[in-house]
Amino acid sequence: MKASAFVYPWDVNGDPGAPARLAELGAAQATLASAYHSTRALTPRHPRHRVVTAEYAAVLYPPEESRWSGRALRPHPAGDWAPGDAFGEAAAALTDAGLEVHTWVVLAHNSRLGAENPGTSVVNAYGDRYPWAPCVAQPDTRAYLTDLAAEAAVRPGARGTELESLGWYGLAHLHAHDKTAGVPLGDAGQYLMSLCFCPACRDGYATEGLDADALAAAVRDALDPVWRGEAPSGGGWAGVEKLLGDTRANATRAWRDRTARTLQEQAVAAVRRAAPEGFQVLLHADPVSYHCGANAGVDPAHVLSVADGVVVPCTGDPGPVAPFARESREGAVLAANLTVVSGMGGSPGTLAADADAARRLGATELRLYHAGLASDADLAAVRSALAGL
Repeated sequence: MKASAFVYPWDVNGDPGAPARLAELGAAQATLASAYHSTRALTPRHPRHRVVTAEYAAVLYPPEESRWSGRALRPHPAGDWAPGDAFGEAAAALTDAGLEVHTWVVLAHNSRLGAENPGTSVVNAYGDRYPWAPCVAQPDTRAYLTDLAAEAAVRPGARGTELESLGWYGLAHLHAHDKTAGVPLGDAGQYLMSLCFCPACRDGYATEGLDADALAAAVRDALDPVWRGEAPSGGGWAGVEKLLGDTRANATRAWRDRTARTLQEQAVAAVRRAAPEGFQVLLHADPVSYHCGANAGVDPAHVLSVADGVVVPCTGDPGPVAPFARESREGAVLAANLTVVSGMGGSPGTLAADADAARRLGATELRLYHAGLASDADLAAVRSALAGL
């Protein structure tokens, strides 16, 4: 199985030994961040630093002024954690080491965008804004995300891209010093707390026959028992239907599914227009369409008709690959994403067995999260596992 390791430019730039170490892992590809959200990252082997603080969501290359001039919504170049064309410098070094480079593009996950343009954010049923979560129903936000996808994906030296967060983001997100786990919400509660009530979504609910004020009141009523300490409703979509009622629940899902699908279609089309022939376009995806987050909830059949494949979270459970495998077509990439950083819940020692389990369910490739963050011991286990695959 072809494997690719995720990496940041700051893992490579300034460390002459980094490209060779990555190549020696046994992965054929590096998935290199070109647009990324704010983070604090360990760099355990870098000769000049140990911790990199990316203060805000940024592009890791110089954005094209001709594309963004005069627009309120535009990407910001990175600060001193990835100055200049950090992506291009790292991509060239990785290519020289024999690795195929693909871009890693984070889209609808941007706290600075929400802070500077509050009206772009998801608004919950209580009126609270989620600045980290741009509402993907808003026309200006969709235009921004589509153009960002094309620019950040098609960088010099890249042979393909992986688009993360190309869909709805909701409550479940580690935001700064996160303290939101005091009341367990369950799958259904997370969905209700992720429903957006910005003007664009209120209009969208109306197209599905819903009154937005009545829907927001129903969401608050459904969640009141949870805030009082009652156990959340049952899991899965049945739990959402139980809380909201079948008609309301399915109308909200119809609006949100349609909104995410059309954005995915537009973004992938924009990347293809900008890209050379043969450029591969993958989406980070969850096979349950109402799920929110970095792995956008999708309909497997639809997304595989739009993109060249998907990257699927499989750490601890390869099961999410199966729904995509049932809808797969010849040549589609089904990449099982496995965390190989033991300190972040990964299990590099079982990588070979985990990869085999994912392969048996239909996975065609592997993604390894994350070569720059892993310890030497984790990387040694990865090398051993990949040598045997």
